[in-house]
Amino acid sequence: MMLTLQKGIDPYTNKPIWVMLDEDYQVVEPIQRYLTSLTATRSPNTVKAYGTDLKRWWEFLNHKCLDWRNVNLHQDLEDFAYWLRVGDTSKVISLEPVEAKRSEKSINRAITAVSTFYDYHLCNKTVDFRQFERFHAVYKTGNSRVGTTGILTGIAKAKPTRKKLVKLKETTKFPGCLTDEEVENLVDACDHLRDKLMILMFNGTGMRKGELLGLKNEDIGDFGNYFVRVVRREDNPNGALAKGQDRTIPVTKELLQLYDEYLMKEYPARDSEFVFVNIWEGNIGAPMMLTLPNKILKNLEKKTGIKAYPHLFRHTYATRLLRANYSPERVKYLLGHASIATTLDIYSHIINEANLWEVIEREEEE
Repeated sequence: MMLTLQKGIDPYTNKPIWVMLDEDYQVVEPIQRYLTSLTATRSPNTVKAYGTDLKRWWEFLNHKCLDWRNVNLHQDLEDFAYWLRVGDTSKVISLEPVEAKRSEKSINRAITAVSTFYDYHLCNKTVDFRQFERFHAVYKTGNSRVGTTGILTGIAKAKPTRKKLVKLKETTKFPGCLTDEEVENLVDACDHLRDKLMILMFNGTGMRKGELLGLKNEDIGDFGNYFVRVVRREDNPNGALAKGQDRTIPVTKELLQLYDEYLMKEYPARDSEFVFVNIWEGNIGAPMMLTLPNKILKNLEKKTGIKAYPHLFRHTYATRLLRANYSPERVKYLLGHASIATTLDIYSHIINEANLWEVIEREEEE
């Protein structure tokens, strides 16, 4: 069965939605119900990614002649992970190494999509089979220090945790950072104040792209209050969504001076709540779409030779704070991480060992 993931617009909310259709252009109800449930809490890009993963799951089930309601999730998910990794090798036997089609990270995301899909249907009693009951194994983390299980062993304070039965080990690779000179060169290459402000806001706040494009003018401090507020909103017309925690981020006086200059010289004479809007093309005054920052940075790469993308500024910001001896807890707050474990896991190579153990032990005592 060949499925199609089709983008549409919800007539009631005017928000982008993703619809899964079969070969007869009929809605695939079990997938669609799940995707619809995600729309309220996940960004359109996340919903699209999960839809793509479930489309592959359906293709895999069709390949194995399995019904989605009657599978052995442990075994079939292992086979699914292998199928995603190397494809169908049943027809050809080769002594040569098989090149991986997808990364461990992509495969783990697909496994998560399938996992939460079945969790959703179990909660809604769409399926009621005993083979799904042990889809996740419940275990308790110990209090041991760093060992073979990873640097964050013990940090979960021995709380019961749901552990996936299938998960590939991902290769951890820090993406690197931009230098101050590179950021300056990117800003100097911009033709517009809006784009300069966008780069310096990314660099000076560590915000995610969805958080930045969801910023409203009311979120920017004034009258000597140098801060930017990140507020989670569900109804942004451009689909921007703040994935992290609500928070207030201090910024420099110079950044807000550039913001004021942008409002006076470039901001369109249209009623708009958003900071970053269309000015020269498209729906003037409407918030920028999520794809535009990447396009702007791609064009700047052609001018400067500097390869940058929105999330790279986030890593640059966090690294700068940690090297300036900001506490991991403070960095966790400014980045909007839900757990200190996320911060430590990504930036443990920057945090000195003594500080790292201090944070872990304090977390365990709380």
